[in-house]
Amino acid sequence: MRAGGPPEGIGRPPIGAGGPPEGMGNPLGNAPVRSLMLKFAIPSIVGMLVSALYNMVDQLFIGRAVGTLGNTATSIAFPFTTACMALALLLGIGGASCFNLTMGMGDKKKAPYFAGNALSLLVLGGIMLSVVTLAFLEPLLRRFGATEAVMPYAKEYVRYTAIGFPFLILTSGGGHLVRADGSPAMTMICNVTGAVINTILDAVFILGLGWGMKGAAIATVIGQFISAMIVVIYCFNFKSVYLFGRHLLPSFGIVRRICSIGMASCFNQLAIAIVQIVLNNSLKHYGALSEYGADDPIAVAGIVMKVNMIVFSIVIGLAQGTQPIESFNYGARNYDRVRSAYWMALKAGLAISIVAFVAFQLFPRQILGVFANNQASEGYYEFGSKFFRTFLFFTWLNCLQPITSTFFTSIGKSVKGIFLSLTRQIMFFLPVLIVLPILMGINGITYAGPVADALSAVVAIVMAMIEFRNMKDLEWY
Repeated sequence: MRAGGPPEGIGRPPIGAGGPPEGMGNPLGNAPVRSLMLKFAIPSIVGMLVSALYNMVDQLFIGRAVGTLGNTATSIAFPFTTACMALALLLGIGGASCFNLTMGMGDKKKAPYFAGNALSLLVLGGIMLSVVTLAFLEPLLRRFGATEAVMPYAKEYVRYTAIGFPFLILTSGGGHLVRADGSPAMTMICNVTGAVINTILDAVFILGLGWGMKGAAIATVIGQFISAMIVVIYCFNFKSVYLFGRHLLPSFGIVRRICSIGMASCFNQLAIAIVQIVLNNSLKHYGALSEYGADDPIAVAGIVMKVNMIVFSIVIGLAQGTQPIESFNYGARNYDRVRSAYWMALKAGLAISIVAFVAFQLFPRQILGVFANNQASEGYYEFGSKFFRTFLFFTWLNCLQPITSTFFTSIGKSVKGIFLSLTRQIMFFLPVLIVLPILMGINGITYAGPVADALSAVVAIVMAMIEFRNMKDLEWY
């Protein structure tokens, strides 16, 4: 086999795996790609948007009721949420991709072990992360950039949200397993249910009862718990296979394969967490040396990141919507359908990103005003408008990296997916974020974003073109 072919164990079904590929009998193998994209991508987008709105809603209510320090506290706490998402994607995307790849090869006996192992590890991983966070809460918050003024707000918020980490991870990761079973609408229902409950309880706890940061955190955990319970109920009622207790028992070989496939998405989230920590500390340091102070720039950056996360969630939802299509058809050797799914996602992602770019350039002050009360300083608006326009200047190119990284993960080429997931955050953004502020002060931080976005987009284009050429060669086998 050529170097560009599928990795060992992926290209053809193993002997005794349970029959020939199912590409001719499964809708993933024969239904129109456009209709499959609508079926899988729209619920995935809604689910990702809802996940982003969990933090967005908290920030909105906190900004109105508590003020800038409350918003700064949620920005400081954001790396915890990103760490949860990293674990959820490691096991959720990894388990779902392996499940679909194995089903595409016709091996129905092995496929449920990937779903079951992923499900049990999501719960165990969430519990472990919660325990570690609560045990080292204050030192972690200081490392994440909390000032003395922000620390009480951040501790109050994370002390409660950490209890919900297992539910957040199970909801986010388990949603990918539900989608892999052919029920993207159920994934959407899980996320929407939790978000609606969170929003209602935010209004009750923060505005009605005056609980502030504690109220926002408790509302979030309750919403996550209900969503997680819906995922659990569905996973024991899969449509395509049956899950039994033996499928939940972790197996080294199964877990290793899940982690190798899900590592790209996981690393991308970990990279975001690392960058967020460095960004917070840079804003704290250089902000204190500027006219804006240490706290306002951190609050602004958190708002900008979360607003941009709305756009990024749509793009990631598009990418995740392609995952079952790309995985199944790559396993079944239907390469034309793999390419079609990728290009459809990319075109839609570009359209959404261009609209976002225009909005960020024209209306930054209005967006910032939604998250502030009448005590917000002029420096908050001045720095925030500059940060929106400059930091997100190349936001219209941001869709290339996540869609292409998910593509490589979906076809079982985890090493390429991992590499691409690290380009924007670690290889490009982090070095520039460290160097430019030394030369330009706090303004240098704003220029790190567009530089990293442009470079990572170029790498994604080159890697995708090479892979598609390799796919063309495989069609002659």
